[in-house]
Amino acid sequence: MEIFDYILAGGGAAGLSLAIRLIQTFPNKKILVLDRAPKRTNDRTWCFWSVHPSPYPNATLCTWEKLAFFGTNFSKIFTLSPYRYYLIRGIDFYRYAYDLLNACPNVRFEYGEIGGIHEDENSASVYINGLHFQGEWVFSSLYDPGKIKTDPKRFHYLKQHFRGWEIQTGAPCFDPQLPTLFDFRTPQKGQMRFMYVLPFSEREALVEYTLFSPSLLTSEEYDQALEDYIREVLKISEYEIKAVENGIIPMSDQPLPRQLGKRILAIGTLGGRVKPSSGYAFYRIQKDSDAIIHSLIQNGHPLNLPQSPARYRLFDSIMLQVMLRHGDEMHRIFTQLFRNNPIQRVFGFLDEDQTFLQDLKILASLPPLPFTKSLLRLKLLGKV
Repeated sequence: MEIFDYILAGGGAAGLSLAIRLIQTFPNKKILVLDRAPKRTNDRTWCFWSVHPSPYPNATLCTWEKLAFFGTNFSKIFTLSPYRYYLIRGIDFYRYAYDLLNACPNVRFEYGEIGGIHEDENSASVYINGLHFQGEWVFSSLYDPGKIKTDPKRFHYLKQHFRGWEIQTGAPCFDPQLPTLFDFRTPQKGQMRFMYVLPFSEREALVEYTLFSPSLLTSEEYDQALEDYIREVLKISEYEIKAVENGIIPMSDQPLPRQLGKRILAIGTLGGRVKPSSGYAFYRIQKDSDAIIHSLIQNGHPLNLPQSPARYRLFDSIMLQVMLRHGDEMHRIFTQLFRNNPIQRVFGFLDEDQTFLQDLKILASLPPLPFTKSLLRLKLLGKV
């Protein structure tokens, strides 16, 4: 049995982000990163906004200072300052993290199927490939939706699911300085459906079709929606698909426990780091990693972590209820949100990082009927 100070069970965004913070803060600690296999493909793209520089500038592909929005009879180009919008490709982040961690003699990677995590009073143990590793603390991001005991009578369960095409055109078709955050010029079909356009150059962009719903589409339906949007809305007739990206993000207001044992802490999606009403997670993971490091420094343990304010948890539940019951209204709701608020206020609301007065201005800008109905329904169900 080999002994480590910290074991990361799962080597995705959450595990690698925390491992980087750990070696930067505690360079003499022994760290073990476990994963099923090395990540060698561009399996996802992360976008986030921040008033701070990107935490991974060497892995950041695009930085934007403006965003476009297209809604119901309303469109606008927003100037983001003091925010910026960042794009990091999965493969670039993995390469950056591997290079940094592999250069540290106190970091070890082990790949295979994790057999289980157990603990005693003073340590936790992880089994992989028939090997037994012991750590003072284990941080697990091993999210398995099949192992989450759901309670549909009390909580909401939606999926944010998407397919993106990275396309290349023969002629210049994109403004590389102007991504599209939301474009609702696609058939809604009773659900919240929109497009992203993230341009890498004048001839290259990631065009992504995103839906919020309880169930998935067929592969053909995703492809048809993308093809229709590119040809009919973007007016691009000749293009080549260079890569395809798929994803499913769980969106639920069911609280997930952070502590899985006295010495086991859940991180990433398993630790509830996905924003329930938007699906954004990458920057929340970075902030969570910082909070874990701060707790280790101040308390000698990683367990003293901040919680989302109660009002934002209520807002998430209301928004999920509206999406579930009034999905056909979401394009109009988002249009009013962006029509009636500066983008900085919207970002602050989604970041759960502004005053109650600012939050009230957001709520006052939205159509009251669907939110009032949803709030009453939550009260009748005993959820508030």
